[in-house]
Amino acid sequence: FEGLTGKNKYDLILPKALAGRSLRPIKHCFKGIIMNKNPLVSVIIPSYNCSQFLPKCLDAVKSSDYANYEIIVVDDASTDESPIIAQQAGARVIHMDKQSGPGAARNIGTQHSKGGIYLFVDSDVVIKSDSISCVVSNFLNNPEVWALFGSYDNQPSAINFFSQYKNLFHHFIHQTSHDEANTFWAGCGAVRKEVFHKVGGFDTINYTRPSIEDVELGLRISKQGYKILIVKELQVKHLKKWGFWSLLRTDIFCRAVPWANLILKSQEIPKGLNFQKNHLISSLCVGLLVGLGIFFLLEYKIFPFIPIGPFYYYIKLSAVIAFLIANFVVFYMRMFQLLDRG
Repeated sequence: FEGLTGKNKYDLILPKALAGRSLRPIKHCFKGIIMNKNPLVSVIIPSYNCSQFLPKCLDAVKSSDYANYEIIVVDDASTDESPIIAQQAGARVIHMDKQSGPGAARNIGTQHSKGGIYLFVDSDVVIKSDSISCVVSNFLNNPEVWALFGSYDNQPSAINFFSQYKNLFHHFIHQTSHDEANTFWAGCGAVRKEVFHKVGGFDTINYTRPSIEDVELGLRISKQGYKILIVKELQVKHLKKWGFWSLLRTDIFCRAVPWANLILKSQEIPKGLNFQKNHLISSLCVGLLVGLGIFFLLEYKIFPFIPIGPFYYYIKLSAVIAFLIANFVVFYMRMFQLLDRG
């Protein structure tokens, strides 16, 4: 597209040869796209005791190559210096009277924003310099899209095993899913203002702590006929360090249980993301593994006739190890396939 002219990098003109064609999610922002508008983007960051990560998060937003944005940090009754950090960074800070969860914080943020696009970014996330530009360009070139989100990148900040596993698994799921989704991710996800308020924003009654409030919002948006897009190029870095117990607690009580309740309540299994057939099989294997563990702990109380001895102990231990190895091997094979695809 050499020879294109415009007042700035957002004023590119679509070549006539492409006029009238259906535009798919762009793989590289600003290549042959119409950018004759610069909508105001409200970057809304819920914050709770995140002084460790917030400076990097805010610095990344301020380093954006897209100029027309505002930063709104909603402090969810923090007890550390997060509000001061946000104020010193030049963000508009909204204070919550009591801790109400990220969903409520995001809703409050939208009430104080001026933009036509709400970009939700978690306080432990670092966006790239072109992330806001990528969001805007996808919206302007796909008018049928009303919400979109990206994924974590494949280079997590924390190098311990559980952080690598958790973040790379998230990356794999998002990067291998279909472009269209009927869920949402608020780690780095954007919604057009009119649709967000039409569906009622985040559910603050059923989700008062970090959970699947973003997934539930996506289901409501999708059910009303609005298209949601997964933008594979919109990748951000996650700074959080995961441990075994924090991962287990989050995946079970903040994800699996609320997700199961949501499915039972809506009588619908979401499409894409964690609900592809191979992902369901993997989840079934994990469920069987947990079931085996519980059974082994209680077996002699339930079935006192089961033989006792080192031979039977090693058989049971081998079964557990086999399940673990199978799951990790399948996961890393998928990750290598994804990395080979670029």
